[in-house]
Amino acid sequence: MSSRIFQSVVEQLAEASQRIIGVIDAEGTVISSSDSSLSGERFPEAVNAIAANPDRLIESDGKCFRTLKGWNPTFGFSVFVCGTGEEAAALCRMARVSLSVTKTYYEEKHDKGTFVKNIITDNILPGDIYIRAKELHFQTELPRAVFLVRQRGRADVAVVEMLQSLYADNQQDFVISVNETDIAVVRQISPDTTGEDLSNMAKGIEDRLKTELFARTTIGIGTVAEHLRELADSYKEAQVAIEVGKVFDTEKTVINYENLGIGRLIYQLPTTLCEIFLSEVFKKNSIESLDQETLFTINMFFENSLNVSETSRKLFVHRNTLVYRLEKIKKLTGLDLREFDDAIIFKVALMVKKYLASRDNRMY
Repeated sequence: MSSRIFQSVVEQLAEASQRIIGVIDAEGTVISSSDSSLSGERFPEAVNAIAANPDRLIESDGKCFRTLKGWNPTFGFSVFVCGTGEEAAALCRMARVSLSVTKTYYEEKHDKGTFVKNIITDNILPGDIYIRAKELHFQTELPRAVFLVRQRGRADVAVVEMLQSLYADNQQDFVISVNETDIAVVRQISPDTTGEDLSNMAKGIEDRLKTELFARTTIGIGTVAEHLRELADSYKEAQVAIEVGKVFDTEKTVINYENLGIGRLIYQLPTTLCEIFLSEVFKKNSIESLDQETLFTINMFFENSLNVSETSRKLFVHRNTLVYRLEKIKKLTGLDLREFDDAIIFKVALMVKKYLASRDNRMY
């Protein structure tokens, strides 16, 4: 358990009482204190006295000591108050209550976090989800969103720590380190939360990490899980969102699974089927026969909703020049991009080609 969990409570108690208050671990080392100069000091005599009488208040080294709830000889904590006598003893007992509540809160949070991690990583049987949720007093039917934060470049453990600090005070939000680069953020949301709201939340996370830690991230968003058992599916969708985004939306750093469109379907197709599709679409010539200028024209035509006048304006060419280029594409491929059906086929073909290229790069 991190010392920062106790620190804010210790400081508030010390400010109210005007006494030095701190916490030691089972080895007697000061892990948290309102007086920073005491951090790291050891009180071995106090530990021996506590071990002999764990249920009593102990006076040692001019201080009062009292074990926190759940103390044991190998892993536990005790609060201390500098000073002796009735006033110091009473303050030590009150501090014990506050810090024990804090300790219990974060232990429950940790247990629930482990539970959520087991769900999203498919490390728990579906039937056991209900049993464990009941044991942890975990509400099963609440809308929750899963954000997968993937670090790009060198991974930094500070990213995990910052995310944990952002959601430390909410018992229903969890930050889970999945591997070296991936961090899952599971947040309880209101029933009326929209996809745009989720994207804004993700953008907020990205901006905070970029501003304070200079961390570069890509964030995938799964569909809203209405039940605990759906968290695993939402997490997988967030993974797919990132992977599909790397292929079809390379400029985006926040990708929502629900907005992937046809790219999501293409990503799940076997490569052999994709290759057959391309060979059937481009019977006259391979798609490789199109030069970069032609491909740029095609993409601009799609971006402007197949509008010849608007596309020619954006390309700074005469309308007839664009028509000539479209006719040239029709001769090469047999597809007239001014026809809606042909345009859809061509657009899908370009995406399939892009997908196959990404698969080839992944093999090397």
